[in-house]
Amino acid sequence: MKKVISIFFFSCFLFNAFAGIAEKKTFTPLDLKKETVDTIPFVIDNDELEDFSDSLVSLPSSDLYCDFDTVNTHYAKFNINELKDSVKEIALYDKNSCGYVHPFMGKVTSDFGPRKRRYHYGTDIDLETGDAIGSAFDGRVRIAKKSKTYGNVVVVRHSNGLETYYAHLSKINVEIGQEVFAGQIVGLGGNTGHSHGSHLHFEIRYLGQPINPTEIISFTEHKLICDTLSLSKKTFDYVYEAKKAAAKNFASSKNRNGKKVYSVKKGDTLSSIARRYRTTPKVLCKKNGLKINSNLRLGQKLKV
Repeated sequence: MKKVISIFFFSCFLFNAFAGIAEKKTFTPLDLKKETVDTIPFVIDNDELEDFSDSLVSLPSSDLYCDFDTVNTHYAKFNINELKDSVKEIALYDKNSCGYVHPFMGKVTSDFGPRKRRYHYGTDIDLETGDAIGSAFDGRVRIAKKSKTYGNVVVVRHSNGLETYYAHLSKINVEIGQEVFAGQIVGLGGNTGHSHGSHLHFEIRYLGQPINPTEIISFTEHKLICDTLSLSKKTFDYVYEAKKAAAKNFASSKNRNGKKVYSVKKGDTLSSIARRYRTTPKVLCKKNGLKINSNLRLGQKLKV
């Protein structure tokens, strides 16, 4: 009897063993793959994660600006009369920021103010092409492109509503939307755009209106004059000076007979002057007693 029971259990053991082997043979690599795919949880890839993160970060001064224009270099200017007689105190940085870092330790070659035929809305700092230019404050890059007048230009918007401009660069080192910190390199100095000699054209603007950088920065000591900017209508008194200067220049551009007079500048030709005043080189020659192949002199007065 014991022998029969032993044979029975041994037979069951063999049956189960062979059944297990047969069952394992029925699993194919495809089955294993399906099983694995079904157990992968949902994940966001890196690009989606960056977009998702960016959407959660509020843009600098979103309470002041209605948008973050990445196309137009200049933001639409606000109406200065809206300030009335009030004074707006603007903190230039806070305790959680990197403070202020001078863009470049160079000599000022041209100040904010009137020039011969136009107003200069920034401060020019002498440098060599390739010198590193740093952001003055923490902020986010709104403009990083090539402009006809500014050349390669970077505009950084800051949390207090100010924007800083870095123009005539030989190279741009940042991208639109990039967050930057005070002292971080935004580009390399150069001589691009409407520029005569390598220098940095540095501007500060508030809601599109230029502010004299010397109102808040010492360009000899390379540091801030104070921690806050007191913004009032007086800050923008230069606007009326600029309009008066423009009107004066326009009036002086006409001679006694009411005819416009043009002063020849570097690079001018009869053809380029004719295009500017919608006329022809032949007409200019006739008005000024010139020949079509005449050489122009710097400062020469031409009736146009």
